[in-house]
Amino acid sequence: MAVNFNYKHLHYFWMVAHEGSIAKASEKLHITPQTISGQLSLLEDNIGNRLFTREGRGLRLTETGRLVLSYADEIFDLGRELGDVLRGNPQLGPAEFIVSAASALPKTIVQKIIEPGLQINQDISLTCREGPVESILADLAIHKVDMVLSDTPLTGSLSIKAYNHKLGESSLTFFACKQLAEKYKPNFPHSLNNAPMLVPTSQYAIRRSVDYWLEEQQIFPNIRGQFDDSALMKSFGQAGLGIFFMPTIIAEEVCFNFNVEIVGKVEAIKQTFYAITAERKVKHPAVAAICDTARTLLFA
Repeated sequence: MAVNFNYKHLHYFWMVAHEGSIAKASEKLHITPQTISGQLSLLEDNIGNRLFTREGRGLRLTETGRLVLSYADEIFDLGRELGDVLRGNPQLGPAEFIVSAASALPKTIVQKIIEPGLQINQDISLTCREGPVESILADLAIHKVDMVLSDTPLTGSLSIKAYNHKLGESSLTFFACKQLAEKYKPNFPHSLNNAPMLVPTSQYAIRRSVDYWLEEQQIFPNIRGQFDDSALMKSFGQAGLGIFFMPTIIAEEVCFNFNVEIVGKVEAIKQTFYAITAERKVKHPAVAAICDTARTLLFA
């Protein structure tokens, strides 16, 4: 019996298989669970076999499901590869290079990381997006972006087939407006106890590292604000709402651009930066230039 695939149904199946449930796939695809469930039933009817069985609250692939998934992985990998080729075809204009950065990453560092990718001997058109880590990694999973920049490495808990490429790391510097800096600079870092502080939200690795270090030092600041966006956090810091921290490698730019002063530096905490791609071995020329320059110059 001939089987005529509806590739939209196959894509829904592929997402459910990688996410582990219809509910999670519906969030990523922005489609109702009922719609996905109905399309899966049509795909199973067309194939003539079940693709999933229930396992607790989740789904487990059947033998047929595993077979179909192996082909679906190849199909959508080829689709992504075709998109890469077309974006890089000079007859179609500049090659599109799409990067998503975690919102909490300092914009200055994002710019410094990405810039070498625009200097290669190829006409590149950059699209730069930002958002929460899980959201932008979901875009990478369905090949909507070429690279994700984050201070949080991809882990197996997200069920996304992608790879971490460590770019480098930097210690932290704490900043504040002149009035606060003069008050809290003496006896740093213990002066941070009860001091007003602005921090990234807890989804970011650097926030968790700072929390752990503060607890080790028995320092308990007064958290006045938590931010997903690093630029907004710096603006509130400039306005005098509290002390904030940034990677030391951009300390001069932060002081100049936001008219703030250094309260102190902490070498014990390192913020690590990653490029995350769908490729284990980097092939995209812009990504290769970014990784090489970051490791040899920016974070050297």
